[in-house]
Amino acid sequence: MSVNDPDARVLDTAVLDELRASVEGDSVFVVDLVEAYLADGAEHVAEVATALDSVDAVALVRPAHTLKSSSATVGAMRLAGMARELEMDGRAGTLEAASAGERATSVRTAWEEASAALRAWVAEEGQRG
Repeated sequence: MSVNDPDARVLDTAVLDELRASVEGDSVFVVDLVEAYLADGAEHVAEVATALDSVDAVALVRPAHTLKSSSATVGAMRLAGMARELEMDGRAGTLEAASAGERATSVRTAWEEASAALRAWVAEEGQRG
């Protein structure tokens, strides 16, 4: 999935539906998982942005990997795709100074969009339950 992939959704709620089904319909568990993601995700985004701002490919790998995996788990597909590309660039050592600042801004924006969509999803789940 490319950073500029127009098909990458901010939030794929089908992923959350599948997650709920995998835990036998336990919506409370899924909401708790999303809330944990929201609590921890900002730190991972900050670590990614710091590594990008420093053009530090080695420091980028772990937070990008964590952000990729956790974002995909909760359906934040656009952010997961960005983090995947960043992780791959970090592992390959191909981080470019010329685009690092723009990429940091893009990750922050994707985080803001994903976290807003997830907070709205949590609010809807609260109204159902």
